[in-house]
Amino acid sequence: MNELQSILLDVSLSVCPTLPACTLQISLQCVCVCVCVCVSSVFQPPVLTEMPKSHTVFSLEDFNLACEATGNPTPTFRWLKDGELFGSETEGSGTLRGDNSSLDMLEGEYRCYASNSLGTAMTQAVKVNVEPQPVLMKQQVMREQGDVGQSMVLSCNPPESSPPPSIHWMNMNLMHITRSERVTIGLDGKLYFANLMESDKKKDYICHAQYREARTILPATAVSLSVKPSNSVAHGGKPEFFHHRNHSQISALKGNSVTLECLPKGLPTPKVEWKKKDGVLADTTGQVINFDRWLHFDSITLDDDGEYECKASNAHGSITRSFTVTVEAAPYWVKEPQNLMYTPGETVRLDCQADGVPRPSITWRINGQLLTGTAKPRRTVTGGTLIMKDVNIGDTAVYQCEAKNGHGSILLNTYLYVVELPPQILSPDGFIYNVTKGRDVALHCESFGSVDSQKSVYSGSITRVLVCVCRYTFLKNNTLKVTDVQLNDSTEYSCEVITKVDNVIAQGSITVVAKPDPPSGLTLSNAEGVSVTLSWSPGLSHNSPITEFIIQAREEYHTEERKWTWEELKKVPGDFNHVELTLHPFSTYRFRVIAINEVGRSRHSNPSDHHSTPPAAPSINPTGVRSNSAEPGTLIITWDEIDKRFHNGQDFQYEVLWREADGSNVNWNSGRVRSPPFIVNNTGTYTPFEIKVRSVNALGGGPDPEPEIGHSGEDKPEEAPTGVSTTVMNSTVRVSWKEAERVRGRLLGYRVALLIEFNDLTHVTEMLLMFKSSVHVRLLLDTTFIFMSKSSGPVLKVHRPHLELFCVCAVPGPPASLEFESPTEKSLILSWSPPAETNGVLQGYIVQYQQEVESKNSPVEILNVNDPKVKHITLDNLDPNSHYVFKVIARTKTGQGPPITRRGATLLDGEPPKNITVTSGNTSVNLSWVPGERNRNHGFHIQYLKKSGGGGWEKSEQVNTTQGFYTLTGLQPGAQYHLKVVHGNSTHWEGEAKTVEPRKFATQGWLIGLISAIVLLVLILLILCLIKRSKGGKYAVKDKESKEVDSEARPMKDEAFGEYSDGDEKRSDSQQSLEESKMGSVDSLAEYGDSVDIQFNEDGSFIGQYSGRASVPHGNESSGPASPVNAVPPPPVAPSILTHISGFIWTSPGL
Repeated sequence: MNELQSILLDVSLSVCPTLPACTLQISLQCVCVCVCVCVSSVFQPPVLTEMPKSHTVFSLEDFNLACEATGNPTPTFRWLKDGELFGSETEGSGTLRGDNSSLDMLEGEYRCYASNSLGTAMTQAVKVNVEPQPVLMKQQVMREQGDVGQSMVLSCNPPESSPPPSIHWMNMNLMHITRSERVTIGLDGKLYFANLMESDKKKDYICHAQYREARTILPATAVSLSVKPSNSVAHGGKPEFFHHRNHSQISALKGNSVTLECLPKGLPTPKVEWKKKDGVLADTTGQVINFDRWLHFDSITLDDDGEYECKASNAHGSITRSFTVTVEAAPYWVKEPQNLMYTPGETVRLDCQADGVPRPSITWRINGQLLTGTAKPRRTVTGGTLIMKDVNIGDTAVYQCEAKNGHGSILLNTYLYVVELPPQILSPDGFIYNVTKGRDVALHCESFGSVDSQKSVYSGSITRVLVCVCRYTFLKNNTLKVTDVQLNDSTEYSCEVITKVDNVIAQGSITVVAKPDPPSGLTLSNAEGVSVTLSWSPGLSHNSPITEFIIQAREEYHTEERKWTWEELKKVPGDFNHVELTLHPFSTYRFRVIAINEVGRSRHSNPSDHHSTPPAAPSINPTGVRSNSAEPGTLIITWDEIDKRFHNGQDFQYEVLWREADGSNVNWNSGRVRSPPFIVNNTGTYTPFEIKVRSVNALGGGPDPEPEIGHSGEDKPEEAPTGVSTTVMNSTVRVSWKEAERVRGRLLGYRVALLIEFNDLTHVTEMLLMFKSSVHVRLLLDTTFIFMSKSSGPVLKVHRPHLELFCVCAVPGPPASLEFESPTEKSLILSWSPPAETNGVLQGYIVQYQQEVESKNSPVEILNVNDPKVKHITLDNLDPNSHYVFKVIARTKTGQGPPITRRGATLLDGEPPKNITVTSGNTSVNLSWVPGERNRNHGFHIQYLKKSGGGGWEKSEQVNTTQGFYTLTGLQPGAQYHLKVVHGNSTHWEGEAKTVEPRKFATQGWLIGLISAIVLLVLILLILCLIKRSKGGKYAVKDKESKEVDSEARPMKDEAFGEYSDGDEKRSDSQQSLEESKMGSVDSLAEYGDSVDIQFNEDGSFIGQYSGRASVPHGNESSGPASPVNAVPPPPVAPSILTHISGFIWTSPGL
């Protein structure tokens, strides 16, 4: 109602007799209303168009207070200065200028009033400050002196002014002083040097003060700075701040500019970092500027309130300074009152809501006159709300709302016009309300005019039901609300507004839209081969055109009845009533149709009759044809099976064809199976084959497929790579070799083994390399190492003991183990151990689990564990009636490794056993049961009572259900016992058992026979021992000694570590051959004591650390050389001991 808010209409009830009539369009709630008015009768209250602002003046030319307004009649203007009338009342313009005034008399607080016969508008109070033109006083030449590395501050003291001047430091040539982290201009205008350099020596440091409002720039006297060399601060020191305050309290006003400052000094120049102690700095409006020395808020907000900290640091330490920023706010509007037109008798509510920090107070004025606290029956002021009841034409005025707190004030002028008008229906005539069935609709009959005796009457087809139907409700604003709209509510309605001045009628209608009715009459025709035409009759569209039809089909021949599903087959436009369908051969279908309009989908139609298609030869072949061979000499061909719907006929099979890929045989071998895989034997090792699979049925075969390449099974490589060589490049050793031949499989990479020989003990560390011919080894720390090659290459002596391997690492292996723990019926704790082969630095794990369902399409839940140190996770809300498949995957920077997969389920609570088998002994009774497969361990007790001889119930220790059995001991032979399984106060099983009566010894014939046999056997053994001893014997001491001498004197070759010179020499009983010494094994040196600790760095390299050994025990001394055969513990490690590393390489097809 923008126009209506500002224009006062003197409306005549008839056309003006002397002036031509005119039409004025008024916008009210997006509805255009034509009102007949006379041009001469258009009035307007004062509307301020320009308002004054507070400012500082330095001359009469600077004094300018704007005050302009429009209105009809033309408004007059008057000013109050410091609460008193200033100057005379003017007409046409109220702007004040200082043309003929004294400058000193102009300072004060001003307010402008614009008035005409309809009311008075006013501005908020503004302040004018008068200051003299800034003049620079005479200053003496300043000289400053400092040492290199010391801090320095050059002062600048310009004349004070409001607002303060901007400071610029320049030289005599008006070139700005170069600023940096070391040289900074502070908020106070001073020039700060964090540390002096000889290049800072200048005689023309000049401070320029710029006064923008005074349009003046004042240069100060030049400052001369001399810098002397000094050795006292050569090493610098910990940072300090120029301003020695650890904490500052900053008060800021919302919307103003605020800057926090940290100026450190020190050598080297400190770095400054900012943070918000009680939040995130990035979430504030602050920006770090001025070489990180300032945290600047261009327009600070209430959310920027809080604790801030700056940290200055250099190589010698750091220092911090904190700031507490408190943000308050001048008043600002939350809800503003609107300019409105009312008729006599209405109740007017003017809402004027403002906020600020602290909360502002609100006052009301009428035509510039402050409302007093005197209560009036028709007028109530509550906070920021002014309510006037039963308004009349005398209440027409300009109302002012002013909000004020300690930081300022704001003021709004609101015009209220009370006029008696003929009724007007503002809602559009003939409007059609489109509403969806089941929803609510409101029919508007908004009117404008005098409210005395005004009433609204609805008529139309609903008149007869308004009394008895609760779905129709009349609201206070003449709105008719219809709830739960039905199709029969579609009709026309009329609204009549009657006042004492006139009456007016408007009409509207409701159109109910709903989902279409389902199609009907489905018929099948023109069946030819796999094609058929489906026809139907559309249902009612319910005032919303049908946009399309969805045809659904259900295949029933190849699917079990419980798995029948309707699938979308085709969509056609809404003006179609038939469609030709192409189906699969050898199938049986039923069809149904769904209609769609803008409201939604209809219910589906009734299904059509069954329709069967004839069989045909297969039209597609299986995909994913590949070899999956695992054993040498065997070719295993597999593929992805075809869905039964595409078999197209009976006796469906797969025809498998294969031949060697070298082209020597042009003929294909073939065989038929009903499902994969297909196995071919005697194919050689890793031989390439052309393979293809074709679909066939009783009517023929599918199209000829394209061949794929597959291989028979791999075998281990026949030989290791040759040509191993090493090259030293600074601190790096390059190990190279020739490509391996006769791999007998797909070459995936190499394993490089580093053999560490330490005090005649060996340790092998293996590294997996996914490249072809070389590796770099970096050696660190100072100790002698030897890198040896089994080829004829040189022996490399390298100073530094730790080896760091740089390689393109493979993905990690699967986690070594995966275990479950079920704390409840709906939760599981998965625990796993790291992979045996990490092949790099672990970055975390991926946990996947999927519920096992019949459809096999349940979603896979994926959880990421980003901390590699975490090796367990809790899964909640699991289905206790289902099993799950769990997978845990390790990942590195290279990628994800293979998963470890386990199938499991949660444990059920269970209960004590109820089906128990009892077996009796002489003095014991054994109770056994079958524990539940998934039942949780459940504790219970077994109570037993001897039926004769008196006594009470006795109780066993706690028994667990997972035990499966329990034995009651200490019972009386031949006695009858009553047994119970008890948990708490509940009995879960009862039974009886009788112990076995003892049998007399004389009746145990088998026992007597056994004892007799044992006695006879002992006598025979004694006789044999006496005969052996009477013969005597000798011990071949001399032979044994000769064997020991031979063993110690046997030499060892240097060319091959640990190999004998004579391969045919017999081995002694106490020795092992070198082949049996496992020189190339990957066993840890931990077997030889606390001597070697091999670790891997994060990048996959290894570090060997050697610690001292204990002294050799007495009695183990030997003068012979140490070897894997005669393994004597070494003495403690010393830096001078030579350590050997031998390198050897072998290939592996599967790594």
